[in-house]
Amino acid sequence: MPWKQVEPMNQRTEFVLKAIKTENFRELCREYGISTKTGYKWKERFLAHGLSGLGDLSRRPTSSPNSLDEAVVCEIVRLKERHRHWGPRKIRAVYERLHDPEVPSESSFKRVLERAGMVEPRRLRARQESGRLFSGRKAQAPNEVWTVDFKGWWHEAGGRCEPLTVRDEFSRYVLELRAMADARGQTVQVCFERLFEQHGVPGAIRSDNGAPFASDQGVLGLSRLSAWWVVLGIDLERGRPGCPQDNGGHERLHLDVERELRGAQLAERQAGFDEWRKTFNHQRPHEALGMKCPAEVYRPSDRKYEGTPEDLQYPGMESRKVAKWGSISWGHRNVFVSGALAGWSVGLESDQQGNHGVWFGRLLLGQLEERTLSFKRAARIAAKEGA
Repeated sequence: MPWKQVEPMNQRTEFVLKAIKTENFRELCREYGISTKTGYKWKERFLAHGLSGLGDLSRRPTSSPNSLDEAVVCEIVRLKERHRHWGPRKIRAVYERLHDPEVPSESSFKRVLERAGMVEPRRLRARQESGRLFSGRKAQAPNEVWTVDFKGWWHEAGGRCEPLTVRDEFSRYVLELRAMADARGQTVQVCFERLFEQHGVPGAIRSDNGAPFASDQGVLGLSRLSAWWVVLGIDLERGRPGCPQDNGGHERLHLDVERELRGAQLAERQAGFDEWRKTFNHQRPHEALGMKCPAEVYRPSDRKYEGTPEDLQYPGMESRKVAKWGSISWGHRNVFVSGALAGWSVGLESDQQGNHGVWFGRLLLGQLEERTLSFKRAARIAAKEGA
């Protein structure tokens, strides 16, 4: 039975002082309305600890059959030290790969890391509709869409660093993290030639609207680099100007690069980038992949790179070569189309009104108007199906 609710400590003190002297212990317990078992418990506590032993003790167990061994806790902390920016779920997946499948629960990993002060509370942001209006698709298999961008630059001992990043959208596999000599289209093209030789050709490449991937002056935003992609049969996808969330997965990759590589003391910059990319692809589990690593999902493209073709062919159309200054010859005059297409041929497709659609690969660039002998640019990207 419980003690009376009025001043329990005074009652316990009074009880144990009488219990030491009484000869009829059961009668004393009945007098205070408690069981004999409870009476002996308080008497033993008083004899062992004095008056301090009469207070209520915590109900929390002093031990747990499911508590983690010290070696397990140390291993969790060690893995977190190696991967400071990975959360408990990823640390648990790495632990499971390194040890037996009887791995502690995710909550246990989180509890250990919280107690060690190694977890930063996540800042929740209000969700906003991104209103995605880019021209592309959501990849359903490796190499359907590659994403590309330059990570914002920073200064370090070796000078300015602005790495180029290329990523497979579906598998999250980082195809390239390269410290470039410059950001010119020709330099980036050499990098992509190496990637195509290693991994094959993707179905589409998604980029922002900045150089060298696009040109704000060129028709359909074509730059020399993106025109080369079109020649290789690669579709172009771009986010809206000023909307990096349209390529959100790639921006998330840049956040990892920012946190883990900026300011790092790398003995040799590119070697450090290569090691980080290897860890990201082969060790870092990804929640969207069922905690698999990108390297477990990615595979090379079935479209092999066979070099740049000499020119484009347009069966059933009239073909015109774009001069080095960006014009084509039509109607005994030169009509400017785009300097980015210099050296390549475009196809002219006539309609019933006597106008001519101007095609570059699968892209409709605009129309040549018979009446004005001028070129009218297309307002948006349109692709010819089956071309």
